[in-house]
Amino acid sequence: MENRLKLVECPRDAMQGLHDFIDTETKVNYINQLLLCGFDTIDFGSFVSPKAIPQMRDTADVLKGLQLNGQTKLLAIVANERGAEEALCFDEIAYLGYPFSVSEIFQQRNTNTSIGESLKRVEVIQNLCVSKGKELVVYLSMGFGNPYGEDWNAELILKWSSRLYNEMGIKILALSDTIGCASLENVKYLFSNLIPELPEVEFGAHLHTRPEKAKDLVKAAYLNGCRRFDGAIKGFGGCPMAKDDLTGNMPTERMLEFFSEEGIETGINKNEFSEAMALSLTVFPG
Repeated sequence: MENRLKLVECPRDAMQGLHDFIDTETKVNYINQLLLCGFDTIDFGSFVSPKAIPQMRDTADVLKGLQLNGQTKLLAIVANERGAEEALCFDEIAYLGYPFSVSEIFQQRNTNTSIGESLKRVEVIQNLCVSKGKELVVYLSMGFGNPYGEDWNAELILKWSSRLYNEMGIKILALSDTIGCASLENVKYLFSNLIPELPEVEFGAHLHTRPEKAKDLVKAAYLNGCRRFDGAIKGFGGCPMAKDDLTGNMPTERMLEFFSEEGIETGINKNEFSEAMALSLTVFPG
């Protein structure tokens, strides 16, 4: 597996739960500024039901206004085969992301299907991606714990990771802390065991957290082999399907502080990132 650090900025995750609609031009201007920063990937939008996520109903229009630079790749979230087929119509999109939950309850809440049906969707979407030369990123929702009283342990995460790679060829798996319940012990244990067990898989950390815990969680993941990190400027957003009070995303600036303190190269242009930080205050409330 490639050992280069990859930072994924997630304006889609930051925006999707907001009640008031952000106009298309504002989205375009913000994401275009993010494209200047040097991120490996921008999770820019989703092709899902506008009834479920009304904020993302203009994703195709946003895409038309983006000024791609050949350096940063685009990722779009999909929840079913129809969304995947729509996303795959756009050559500009390099990655499709699919939320696969190890929680039966959350899978139903998030994609209105069972784990078994969701697994079939992964297989279909993966085949579609392969046929179009795209790559599927599977997010393991509830990857660090389960708030619903269902069985959860690290071996469960290893079981599903192994199945997704060995049976379907999924090579990017992002462990997702959907509700911000990850402990340092869980982060250390999971990455230190998953990465040696499945060395061909690129494991990522998609953490939702309180700002004061952010750097410690990033450090725990990085020191145990993780090299792919999702974040959102100022920790805006979270998962609207998880619970009513949104747990914020991993603040990108906290990640950058950690990497800077450790002398780890990120490839992020500091001046452009400062511009993006300032612009974010005009996009998001509060």
